Amino acid sequence: MTGRLKNEAGFALILTLVVTALMVAVVVEMIHQVYVDTSLSRSFRDGQQASILAESGATGCAKLLQIGLLGRSYTALSDPWAKPIKLDDESGSLEVTIIEESGKINVNGLVQPNGEYEQFTLAALQRLGALLKLPVDPWSAVADWIDNDDLPRSGGVESPYYRTLKPVYSARNNKLMMLTELSLVKGITPDLLGKLRPYLTIYSDQAGSPLPTVNVNTASKEILAVLDERIDARMAERIEAERRLQPFKTTGELSRVPGLDTVATGLGGRITVKGNLFRIISVAKVKDSGKTVEAVVRLAGGAPEFLLWQEY
Repeated sequence: MTGRLKNEAGFALILTLVVTALMVAVVVEMIHQVYVDTSLSRSFRDGQQASILAESGATGCAKLLQIGLLGRSYTALSDPWAKPIKLDDESGSLEVTIIEESGKINVNGLVQPNGEYEQFTLAALQRLGALLKLPVDPWSAVADWIDNDDLPRSGGVESPYYRTLKPVYSARNNKLMMLTELSLVKGITPDLLGKLRPYLTIYSDQAGSPLPTVNVNTASKEILAVLDERIDARMAERIEAERRLQPFKTTGELSRVPGLDTVATGLGGRITVKGNLFRIISVAKVKDSGKTVEAVVRLAGGAPEFLLWQEY
């Protein structure tokens, strides 16, 4: 009888230990789940705050640009907008960078409404390709991608070519919607697109303008060098040096650069000294969460016109 009691007591002790262990495991799991849920809730909240902060940075800077450039006859890299804006407080941080797109070549301007090449843009892009030592000349294929027909031009390809690929797709036969879309065009590899990207835009400085223009106050040395066959690397450097001393307030002031007077005359209507097109990159951080808003805005009278809005 005594042995039986001892066995029952031992079993009860083991059962108690097992139950206790299970209860501890359940409590630990509940605490862990509460911690996970709380962390997720905080992360979501921080992400939402970062998103709002990044959006505010983009819209606020667009408005500041509009006000700051009102009545100005030129834009230049020495302007306050060209320097990054950084704000920090106990709730988070915000950094906004503004890049003028008007100092780039509008690749959508390569083809005229009638389907013919826009010769100034074609020549500039061809010179850019030579300057960057591109292994191929992709501009015929780009023109076929943009034009509104399925007739391949010399050196180009149309939808029948792309339908032989896997996956199958067709030429857009319209203006590029995103610059990264160029990677779908025959001959343009990711590496090639990476080389071209700093110098190209898909947006027009003036809505509905038939002729793309380039702002010589903000264009890179490479873009300056491809505007005309008579502009070499040294002349492009002289333009950069002159505008650092004093930005060009009219296109006629390019004559300040030795040897550029006759060239500037030939570029009439294709260059400008004021841009209306800006890319705003607003990066916000709240604790461990971060959000970026990238927007392209056109300032040509009235409210800022947003042409692109991406959040990531």
